[in-house]
Amino acid sequence: MYGTAWKEDETQRLVALAIQQGFRAIDTANQRRHYHEAGVGLAVAEAIAKGLVVRDDLFLQTKFTFQASQDHRLPYDPKASITEQVPMSFASSLEHLGVETIDSYLLHGPSQRLGLSSMDWEAWRAMETIHDGGRVRFLGVSNVTREQLDRLCQSARVRPTFVQNRCYAERGWDREVRDLCMANQIAYQGFSLLTANRSTLADPEMKRIAKRHQRTMNQIVFRFALDVQMMLLTGTTDAKHMQEDLDVFGFHLEPEEIQQIDLLHRHRPA
Repeated sequence: MYGTAWKEDETQRLVALAIQQGFRAIDTANQRRHYHEAGVGLAVAEAIAKGLVVRDDLFLQTKFTFQASQDHRLPYDPKASITEQVPMSFASSLEHLGVETIDSYLLHGPSQRLGLSSMDWEAWRAMETIHDGGRVRFLGVSNVTREQLDRLCQSARVRPTFVQNRCYAERGWDREVRDLCMANQIAYQGFSLLTANRSTLADPEMKRIAKRHQRTMNQIVFRFALDVQMMLLTGTTDAKHMQEDLDVFGFHLEPEEIQQIDLLHRHRPA
């Protein structure tokens, strides 16, 4: 999946390039502070106009973001209730992306670090209503703890299909959340697999595995993510790296290599 955070005025060009290189899943958010959702929409329209893809070829994922994580460029009335803000933001996303439906709609993180607040439940219920109307195929949540996800799974009427978290090797590649996802048939999306794990990429064992397969370190990390059943996000801005990222489907790691990478964090000094 191609991630579009922090690309600002380059968003349209880079998303168009990603589609041209072969990406068919795009992640964004209606949060102008870190994303340019309308730029994604322009790139999608450009690719369709050129005949590179049709709408059904693309998996488009965006998010509802609470006001505390926004800047002044809000996609909804700040005085409105959460129940009203969610459909406002969703309608704005449809307009930005130039589509009639969204494939995956995520709650862009709970409103607090521990537990789920009344705001979180109000947002989720509003998202469920949108799902009921058929304008979104799947719901999900990002930046979530295991305890929060467990509560959501227990009490949501429409349970999450996707979880998107920053994935740290030093924290066991978010194993607790991934295990809960697997137990509940939720697809785990990992982001910052490279930027959050620079020390892992420099590990001598990683270098040996990369040399054995004649692949880059980035490709080894991404192949590992796939082999432990993650969906992975990449936000590279380089066409060559885009091609390399997509080429991870062309090889597999050995079971012992997967285990070595999985356990690397245990062998480092605290």
